[in-house]
Amino acid sequence: MGKTYKFLAFDFGASSGRAMLATFDGEKIKLEEKHRFANDPVTMNGGFYWDVMRLFHEIKQGILACANSGDRDIDCIGIDTWGVDYGLLDKNDKLLSNPYHYRDTRTDGMYDEAFKRVPKEEIFNSTGIAFNWFNTLFQMLSAKLSGDVALENAKTLLFMPDLLNFLLTGEKRCEYTIASTSQMFDSRTHTWATDLLKKLDLPTDIFAKMVYPGEQVGVLLPEIAEELGVSQIPVIAVASHDTGSAVASVPVVDNEDFIYISSGTWSLMGVELKEPNVTKDALKYNFTNEGGVNKTIRFLKNIMGLWLIQESKRQWKREGEELTFDELEQQANAAKPFESFIDPDYPAFQTPGNMPRRIREYCEKTGQKVPETKGEVIRCIAQSLAFKYRQTVEGMEDVTGNKYSVVNIVGGGIKDKMICQFTANATKRTVLAGPVEATSIGNVIVQGIGVGAIKDIEEGRKIVRKSFDIATYEPQNSDEWDKAYEAWKKIVLG
Repeated sequence: MGKTYKFLAFDFGASSGRAMLATFDGEKIKLEEKHRFANDPVTMNGGFYWDVMRLFHEIKQGILACANSGDRDIDCIGIDTWGVDYGLLDKNDKLLSNPYHYRDTRTDGMYDEAFKRVPKEEIFNSTGIAFNWFNTLFQMLSAKLSGDVALENAKTLLFMPDLLNFLLTGEKRCEYTIASTSQMFDSRTHTWATDLLKKLDLPTDIFAKMVYPGEQVGVLLPEIAEELGVSQIPVIAVASHDTGSAVASVPVVDNEDFIYISSGTWSLMGVELKEPNVTKDALKYNFTNEGGVNKTIRFLKNIMGLWLIQESKRQWKREGEELTFDELEQQANAAKPFESFIDPDYPAFQTPGNMPRRIREYCEKTGQKVPETKGEVIRCIAQSLAFKYRQTVEGMEDVTGNKYSVVNIVGGGIKDKMICQFTANATKRTVLAGPVEATSIGNVIVQGIGVGAIKDIEEGRKIVRKSFDIATYEPQNSDEWDKAYEAWKKIVLG
């Protein structure tokens, strides 16, 4: 019997975070949630920020929960978060301000400001990253143009997982997968796109030393280890962009037939490539080239995912009716199909607010039946998401020249069995759904690789198949869905 490893994965989402303890006996991974906490952004002085000190406190509480339950013998720790957001340190390594939330409005108008200085095509060719209003590039440009004092006094930029690693270890490192989301990093040369940054008059000397998934960042600072009653546990650089960790967990059967959806608040849908694709077609489809484990490329598209359902649910709660996701799914299944369609990525759907009303306004504006009941609204969202997935699969095949017969869905979104089945129906492809805790599992796999407990990512994905249930959905009613897809395209594409 070999050694049993204990890996502690911290997975930070846009609304909550978790400390997940994994035990690995050489054959299977078992997960246990040790600590869960809210990740509540704060509006202050006209800005929208992350409460990073609270998040650091919650990390310590997660470690303490392990220590207090007899699991203080942790082999290593890994942290993943959402992408693009960052903190700035001064010359004394003090945090200059709370990091901005990517939904802060300071990036309004930054597309136009950037394209005045550098053509859109040149930015894409330099970085391979799709254009999103929240990308670090546009956040930095906004800070520069507004005379942000924090940026003027910054000595070091650390992305969110890098900042949390620094607070734990005192080591300033920049992890590859999170850097790749910024639209400031050259995906081909694995260096910062300094020529682009200079043209935008942005600093080029504030980036920390690069590390890659599986490398050690450092160990817990002595004072933190003493405070929590643990040893100076190693901290491993995982694929610290949460999608990078989720993709690392996809239980691939055929590496050549591998298209995935990391399903949560966002749907990240793509394939794994050895080299970035920065062709004109990739730009046309707004596909992005983000870093993955082993310096691979996550060639994918950001799609507004379960956010639409989550925000609708929040609105109904504000109106006095709190329904579970299961109850909403039942009502949606009972609603008449293909009555109304939306483009999930329509700009008005991107920000918090009354989502059902916005969906009704979209349908009225496009001359469709307006969904009135909660079931009709959710049905409209779910089938529109499925059609967006089909459009993305077809675009991926067009750009890569490959064919994909299986869609792998991982993450919390697989709990919505209706959307999984709709995805199979709309794409006319087999859907394999699981694991649900994809991000934490991918985080753990890379920790295992980092300490030599797991040979490589291929072995890690085989371990996932052994360890967790994978559900299968086969296409149904293909003719009806084909006809409805054409109707959806006419509404969305005009």
